[in-house]
Amino acid sequence: MPNQILVIEDDATLNRLIVIQLNGLGYQTTGARSWKDADAYLEAHEPHLVIADVRLADGDTLKRLPDLVKIQPVVVLTAYGSVRDAVAAMKAGAYEYLLKPASPDELSLVVKRAIDDAALRNDHRFCRQRLKAREGTADFMIGVSASLLTTKDTIAAVAPTNVNVLIQGESGSGKELVARAIHDNSERAGRNFVPVDCCTLQEKLFESELFGHEKGAFTGADRQKRGLIEGAEGGTLFLDEIGEIGASIQAKLLRFLETGIFRRVGGTKDLHANARVVAATNRDLQSISEAGEFRSDLFYRLSTFVIEVPPLRDRRDDVPYLAAHFIQNHNFSRRINKRISKEAIHRLTAYDWPGNVRELKNVVERAIILSRDGSKIRPEHLAFGAGAGRGNVKTTVSFDHDPTLEELQAEYLKLQLHKQSGHRAKVAEVLAVSERNIYRMIRRYGLAES
Repeated sequence: MPNQILVIEDDATLNRLIVIQLNGLGYQTTGARSWKDADAYLEAHEPHLVIADVRLADGDTLKRLPDLVKIQPVVVLTAYGSVRDAVAAMKAGAYEYLLKPASPDELSLVVKRAIDDAALRNDHRFCRQRLKAREGTADFMIGVSASLLTTKDTIAAVAPTNVNVLIQGESGSGKELVARAIHDNSERAGRNFVPVDCCTLQEKLFESELFGHEKGAFTGADRQKRGLIEGAEGGTLFLDEIGEIGASIQAKLLRFLETGIFRRVGGTKDLHANARVVAATNRDLQSISEAGEFRSDLFYRLSTFVIEVPPLRDRRDDVPYLAAHFIQNHNFSRRINKRISKEAIHRLTAYDWPGNVRELKNVVERAIILSRDGSKIRPEHLAFGAGAGRGNVKTTVSFDHDPTLEELQAEYLKLQLHKQSGHRAKVAEVLAVSERNIYRMIRRYGLAES
């Protein structure tokens, strides 16, 4: 959606020339020849820039400036004999003034600079508000497993496009990291990445947070507030746990995805935002949409491109790399350089991580504390979730046909060798056979011994 500009100039010829020039530069420009016409436009729109003659027959622009500049930058047009008015306009908050008739080159330069500066100020303001939420965020999409590399290849393919992306995966598997990687590898990387947690606020508060609200929209709304959609202008809006939003917000979000248009709570203006939407869920969104719990049209709009994030139990080869990363990048104690013993790595790799990468981070950081002044993290320093025992959750093997007993044995042995990082004594303990039998089974089924 091109930037919108309102030109308020009572000279019909000059007004028309400015509108034609700015439209030719790719802006969506509207001309008004009086404040009455301008007010009618401003009732329904919020332009990115206003260009106004300093004096019009039905109003004084200088008196209107304090309210106008709260919403968008204003460039004032003045005649040669009105330099004093121009100075007064700058003091009242005008972005710039131009002497009439402004040259085409000067006009295009000032307009571009005004819009770019306004976008930078908005981004800076938004980033300051959100900075604390991002402090300590680590890029732990780390590892060498085939499933992780496949995910990274998928990210690289979709990032340069502008299609909506739906990220599916279990809690703690790193869905927000995938969304950030999509943003960072896109042409939008220079603008804001705006994460929105869809399940932490009540519906009314969430609607205000996402779309913003107008002054007086509800009790306590003592000023206008711009929503996170506007904060994501030119960037990426990440909707985490999208399956939790209510029906009314689903309808408004669908309208925004289809048209790029939205309204603040309590507002009547149709506003435009150019934000790419990336959503994530730990639920089967297709199933709940088929059950009528989620709008199917919104699901299909969101799922233009789907990325499945693998759980950590399916990328066990990455566990040692992730654990080392968390040790190197923890921020609560750095007095001693620590490392993980081979035995502790085996235990970490064998565990099934129902809480995924987030749980691994917690276990490693707890182990750093429990190991105290020691330089090595050992198995006794590892504390897994309640009821974890040896760290097993449901174990499954699957076939596309009815397997023979031999096939079942071979597949289960292969699974346990991977799960126990090739530690044959541990595999023998799980299968309740001797270690010598494990060697024989490995040879019989042609499995690698590592």
